[in-house]
Amino acid sequence: MIRKDLDALREAGKLKSAPYIASAMGPVVRLDDGREVVNLSSNNYLGLADDPRVIESAARAMKVHGFGTASVRFICGSFELHRELEREISAFTGMAASTTYVSCWNANEALLPTLLGTDGAVISDRLNHASIIDSCRLCNKNVLRLVYEHSDMADLETQLKAAADRPRRIVITDGVFSMEGDIAKLPEIIRLSHKYGALVAVDDSHGHGVLGDKGGGVCEHYGVAADIVTGTLGKALGGAAGGFIAGPADVIEMLVQASRPQLFSNALPPAVAGGALEAIRILRNDPALVATLRSNVAYMRGALKSKGLEVLDSPSAILPIIIGPTAKALEMSRKLLTEGVLVTGFGYPVVPEGAARLRVQVSAAHKPQHMDAAVNAIARCVK
Repeated sequence: MIRKDLDALREAGKLKSAPYIASAMGPVVRLDDGREVVNLSSNNYLGLADDPRVIESAARAMKVHGFGTASVRFICGSFELHRELEREISAFTGMAASTTYVSCWNANEALLPTLLGTDGAVISDRLNHASIIDSCRLCNKNVLRLVYEHSDMADLETQLKAAADRPRRIVITDGVFSMEGDIAKLPEIIRLSHKYGALVAVDDSHGHGVLGDKGGGVCEHYGVAADIVTGTLGKALGGAAGGFIAGPADVIEMLVQASRPQLFSNALPPAVAGGALEAIRILRNDPALVATLRSNVAYMRGALKSKGLEVLDSPSAILPIIIGPTAKALEMSRKLLTEGVLVTGFGYPVVPEGAARLRVQVSAAHKPQHMDAAVNAIARCVK
């Protein structure tokens, strides 16, 4: 039965494939067949995934602490490195406390079921990341689950009124919507949510290191503060793995005490924690990286538009080009790889059928020659 499902995907041109890479993740990568291609598919927004300082810090952490904790944190304890990283994350996000998880997917799955108990309500943007959707599904069956239309503040207020009788309420949104590249209307979301007594949680995985003059994310971009922030260490902040939740001390303590993804998962491997710690420090000490990224995003957007390609205007580093049918977007992605450009095609079920796209992602490490070569190849392929 599974083979038939796979055959159906293959015949429809919807079977996904991804290359094997024989180099570090950078603006240009070497494939396993020896070809070098411009990389427009990585979330390595600040170019830190192959930064020698990050690599050295990761190696040093592993030399001191070994390969891992070999058990979960409440059983064997945590390394002092984890405490150091979590203090750095708290300072970076401007929150009182934070705790780390093996991925932001785990962090998001931990958040809602733990905090909403059996009598809460969650109100989620329709285009939120799959990890947030799964977190809603994992909540107790008595938790009220509501969805508001994407960035529709009138509908958000309607849903807030519908949840008014619940003692615990959380409005949750992506900071940057990963498939669209647009950003949440955070000031309005916070104003409305607090008017009705709800907390605001933001997953800023694609905003940290990208938005705001210092790379603080969507909160810094708007000059506002969410109640809870989740994020990843697998994109701009090092590019390896790991996620976190930052917020009030009591919230973080409850997550440490009761969230299943932390209770039943090992702590971050020392190499990951050490590398991420150095990546955050590099960003905090050198916000010029963010300015370089912003300049590259403007350059790429302008170059794509000069070729007649429409891309969404947004301060994020995600530039989607809508293609339409899933099979066509995947075929164009494969074609571009033969022309020396790695750019991923996204189709159903990641995005709605008929709205498949090429998602161009820009890094501070890209040079004009990388972007020019990529734009020319994309323009030829699309036309």
